Amino acid sequence: MTIKRHGLAIGLERTGEQFFLSLRVHGKLTHEDYQSLAPMLESAMEGIEDPEIDVFLDARELEGWQARAAWDDLKLGLKHGREFRKVAILGNQRWQQLAAKVGSWFIGGEARYFEEESEAMAWLESSP
Repeated sequence: MTIKRHGLAIGLERTGEQFFLSLRVHGKLTHEDYQSLAPMLESAMEGIEDPEIDVFLDARELEGWQARAAWDDLKLGLKHGREFRKVAILGNQRWQQLAAKVGSWFIGGEARYFEEESEAMAWLESSP
């Protein structure tokens, strides 16, 4: 019997109008994952005129998205895309590198792919 591991760890920090969102994914992202993530993000940004969001996504154990979750991801990007300043995707697959390039088309800032966590964090902490 094979056990499929799934999980989404979410961390959200705020300093003034700037947010740091940390996501670690195991398995496939689900609609339920977005049902947890979206309200948390929207509640944290409530009342802030021009929020800026930096994201660290550890996708090394990400296996993809369920179809409905992919739709949720697109909706989240369309609604808040201009608020994303930097998105660092830590991965180990060619498709994740491509996802970072495509993701940049849908956000106001920049998305980059990294294979080393220290490089991803250094880029996120650097000035724009």
